[in-house]
This record gives sequence, C-alpha cells and structure tokens, in this order.
Amino acid sequence: MANKKRVIVSVTNDIYTDQRVRKVCEFLVSQNYAVTLVGRKLKNSKTLPETAYKTKRFPLWFTKGALFYANYNLRLFIFLLFHKADVLLANDLDTLYANHWARKFKKNCRLIYDSHEYYIGVPELVSRPKIQKFWRGIERRTLPKADVMYTVNESIADIYRKEYNRKVKVVRNISDFKGINERKSREELGLPTDKHIIIIQGAGINIDRGAEEVMEAVQLMKDTILIFVGDGDVVPLLKAKVKADKLEDKIRFFGKQPYDTLMNYTQLSDVGISMDKDTNVNYRFSLPNKIFDYIHAGIPVLVSDLTEIKRVVESYNVGLVCPSHDPQEIADYLTKILTDKDLNATFKTNTKKASQELTWAKECEVLKTIF
Repeated sequence: MANKKRVIVSVTNDIYTDQRVRKVCEFLVSQNYAVTLVGRKLKNSKTLPETAYKTKRFPLWFTKGALFYANYNLRLFIFLLFHKADVLLANDLDTLYANHWARKFKKNCRLIYDSHEYYIGVPELVSRPKIQKFWRGIERRTLPKADVMYTVNESIADIYRKEYNRKVKVVRNISDFKGINERKSREELGLPTDKHIIIIQGAGINIDRGAEEVMEAVQLMKDTILIFVGDGDVVPLLKAKVKADKLEDKIRFFGKQPYDTLMNYTQLSDVGISMDKDTNVNYRFSLPNKIFDYIHAGIPVLVSDLTEIKRVVESYNVGLVCPSHDPQEIADYLTKILTDKDLNATFKTNTKKASQELTWAKECEVLKTIF
C-alpha cells in the first residue's frame, strides 16, 4: 500500500449500479492505485458486493434538492480533507465543488473531472433557470481549475471545449461485459416464454426519456411485453399508470439489479430501447451506456433520432432509428425488427462484430493517458 498512489473517487449516487464508475475504479486498481469510492447511502440502498477497492457511503439528513447537495458536499469536503490522496476524481458537477476546495489543502494532488453528461443541460435544470444559473456559477468557478477533464462523447466534449477553451478527452461508457457468470432462463427470472420482450434498462429512466410513449406502443402490439430493469425519476409515475390502467400483463418493473443479473434480463430480451427526446442539449448529445450493453448482449436496438446514438446504430447496423415518438410509429418499428427474420438476423450478427470493436479496453487506453 505504501508505494501505491491514492485516488479518491466521488459520486452523489449510492454506488450500487453506477457501471461507469465501477469500470474506472477497476481500471485504477489495475494501474496500481489504492482506490476509495465515496457515495451516499439511502434507506433502501442494497449491500454492496465485494470490490477490489474501498467504498464509503454517507447517510445524509436530506435525499433531494438544495439541502441534499449542500449536505453531501459538506460531508464529502470533510472526508476529503482528512484523507490522504494523490488524485481526486470528481464525477459530475455535483461533486466537483467539494473536490475543488479540498484539493486546495493538499500538496501535489491532482484534480480530475469526469463529466458523465452536459450537466447544466439536464431537463431538471433547464426547466428551472434560477437553479441552472446557480450550477452554472459553480461550474465556472471550478471546472477551469481541474487538471484534466474527460467526458462521454465528442459532441459533449466539443461544447466544453468551446465554452471553456480547454482540452477535454473522451472516454465512452462502453460495456465491459465478458459474459454472464450464472446464466438464468426466462422462467427463473419470471419472464414469459411465449412473448416478445422489449427492455428499457438503466439508472436514468427519467422524464423525456420516451418511456411513456414506449409503454403506449407496446399496448398496440400483440404477444409483446415491456420490461424496465433499473430506476429513475419517472418510474413511480409509470408504475402508478400501470396499476391504474391494469397493464401488469404488458408492462413489468424489476428495479435496480447487479450488473450480472441486469445482463441476464438483457440477453433474454428481443429488442433494447433508448428513446431519449431532443428536449435539451444534454439529451440531444447523449450516448447512454445501455446502447453498448444491448450490443454486447447481442440484441437489436430501437433508438430515437439523436446524433451520437444514431451514429453508433447506423455505423454498425445493429438496429433501427425511429424518427418520432408517436406510439404507433414506435410500435411499427418494433414490429419490423421482431417479424422481419432476415433483418433481425442481420442486426444480431452485426452486434457480434460491433462488440469486438466497441470495447472498454480501448477506452482504457485513453484513461492511461489521463492517470
């Protein structure tokens, strides 16, 4: 331990399902870093699996809003202040403030910033200009002071390059899936064996992600169900609608799952969905990690007409791009993928080729230049 450099990685989530952060932490361990990952603990947080790095989760008085961010950043600042580190890795803007100030009290400590999205462009901020202005102020005071910055795709990197006139590297959130340790059947996971399964997965099932329209689309299709594996802000509303309209036979929720279990659901599905809407800059240039999970699981995809997602899907010919969010059109595109056997076979074959080129190992080459 004495000859290892120490890095403290911080996030505002409960760590359990953050695959990007897990992959980066495992990379750092492989590079002989002593890693501590810091997040928060919620009342419903699950026990973390064993990892090759240390973890710390703060129980907080508040779980959302301004008081949560203030509470978390104060706890994080104090933690960073009293723990030695050679590198502080801040994930997203909501951890950068505490890292920025803690670094001032540490000699020879680098501050690295991983922006998972164009943070001030998220719909939760776009719809609230005063709060957006507050976060913009924090960004302007802290982002330029980071020694290195990287983000998830070229489109978002270009925005930051233009706004701050600085170098921004790109580390795409590509799956590191190497196969399932314990493969399960549909029956074991409580899935029907006589129906097509459409999946929406991930930790960001939020507003303007197209989930509502996909739910309506599936209702127009025979012998097809929609499953959600993950969580997000809009999930409670979706569950309420399913219950009110008695749609339990068409739409099911499986909540957050460990990555291996998640990929079991994905591999057993017939189509993976990503239907983000072009309602804000952040979504316009999004490239969700679930796209790569679908590809590595070997299933065709249906995506919305957004720059980064469209580029991947059309470059590798692994699915279709739906031009609108009209439920009937979504249903038609899904039906085409499911019923056109030649097209379906082509997509599946191409996912195998794409998964050999789109690898986390290649993204780690960029990380090596950063760390």
